[in-house]
Amino acid sequence: MTTPEGGAPESGAEFPADFLWGSATAAHQVEGGNVNNDWWEYEHDPSTAAIESSGDAIDHYHRYADDFALLRSLGHNAHRLSLEWSRIEPAPGEFSAAALAHYRRVLGALADAGLTGFVTLHHFTVPRWFAARGGWLAPDAVEVFERYCARVAAELGDLMPFVCTVNEPQMVALHGYLEGRYPPGVTNAALWKRVGRVLLEAHRSAVRAMRTGAGESSAGLVVQLPLLAPARPDDESCQAFCRAMREEIVDLYLDGLAGPDRGAWLGVQYYRKQWVDPACPTLFAPPPPGTRTSQMGWAAHPDGFRQMLHRASETGLPLYVTENGVATEDDAERVGYLISHLAALARARREGADIRGYLHWSAFDNFEWSAGYGPKFGLVAVERDSGFARVPKPSAYVFERIARTGRLDSTDGRGGAPAP
Repeated sequence: MTTPEGGAPESGAEFPADFLWGSATAAHQVEGGNVNNDWWEYEHDPSTAAIESSGDAIDHYHRYADDFALLRSLGHNAHRLSLEWSRIEPAPGEFSAAALAHYRRVLGALADAGLTGFVTLHHFTVPRWFAARGGWLAPDAVEVFERYCARVAAELGDLMPFVCTVNEPQMVALHGYLEGRYPPGVTNAALWKRVGRVLLEAHRSAVRAMRTGAGESSAGLVVQLPLLAPARPDDESCQAFCRAMREEIVDLYLDGLAGPDRGAWLGVQYYRKQWVDPACPTLFAPPPPGTRTSQMGWAAHPDGFRQMLHRASETGLPLYVTENGVATEDDAERVGYLISHLAALARARREGADIRGYLHWSAFDNFEWSAGYGPKFGLVAVERDSGFARVPKPSAYVFERIARTGRLDSTDGRGGAPAP
C-alpha cells in the first residue's frame, strides 16, 4: 500500500483505552429541508458559487436513530453533530418548542446509542433573519448569538457533554467575506478581518452562555488549521504574505484563546497543505505540478497534521481532532489517508501533544456546501436515489478495527469487509 506524502504508516501505534473515536456531521449537510437559513437562500441563487441545492440532504432529520446505531456498530464511541439555529430560533427571539424537543430526542438517542456527543452550536449556517440584519457585521451580532446559546444551554445542556461553540471561524470569515464563495458572498479584506474577530468573541459568548445552562457541558472552539507555506519560498514578499495569512487564519484564533472564557478544550480540524501567493487572484496557489489532490483539489500532507497539532498544543488546552478526512471516490485512497494521518497523530501524542479523541470527517457522504454532492468524504455511502440507503465502505471497517483495538496495525490497510 502507498500512502500520501509523509511516509508509511507506523506499525503498532497505540491509543489509550479512553480515547474517543468517531465521526462528524453538520445539520445543513445531512438533515435536509433547512429552508430558513442563509445557505438555503444562497444555494438557490444562480448568481452564487453554489452548484446545487441541499434539498433533502441525506434525510438524517428523520433517520438519526438508525444512523447512530449504525455508527455504534462500526466501533464509534463518540459523534459530532450540529444544531440548526434557524430551526430553533426561526424569528428573532422566537424559539421553537418543537425544534428544541426534536433536538432533545436526537441527543437522547445519541446517548442511548453509547456515543459521546460533541454538539456544534454554529456550523456555517445562520437564520435568514440574522443574515438580513447584517449577519456577523450587525452591531449586536454577538449578543444575539449568546441569546440563542443560552436558550440551547437551558433546554439541552444536560445532554451535551462537549459543546463546539463556532465551527471554523476563520473559514466562515475567509470564504464568506474575502473569497466570496460562501454566504454572504462578500470580497472585502477589511470585513474579512473584522468578522474573524467578531467570531472569536462569539466563541467567548457561547462559553459564557453554556455556564448558565443545565448540565456540565465542556465548551471549546473548533478551528481548521491548514499547513500554510509560501508558493515561492525564495521570494521575500511571498514569504511575508504567507506570514500575514498565517496570522489571520491560525495565530489570531490560537493566540486569542486566553482568559476565563477561552473554553476547556480545543478542536483541531486538518485536511491539507496550502500554498500562499499574493500574485494569485485567489491568494492561494494550486499545489505544485504532479501533486496528487483530492476531489476538492486539496493536497494531503500528513506531517502537516503533526505540526499543526503541536501548534494547537501551544494554547495549553487538551485537544480533540473534530474533523479530518479526504474527498475521494477511491476508498483505498481514503484508507491510506486515514492511516497516514492517524500515524501522524500518534507521533504527535508520543512527542507530548495532549490529544484525547479523533472524529473523522465525515460519517456519511453528504452535501459539501458550494461543491454540492460531488465530493465524497464519508465512511458510509448514501444512495440518495434509492431510499437513502446507507452502505458502509471498506474504510468504515478499517476505522472500526482501529477504534476497537487502538492500534494502527489492526488492519492491513487494504480495506474490505469486516474481519471474521
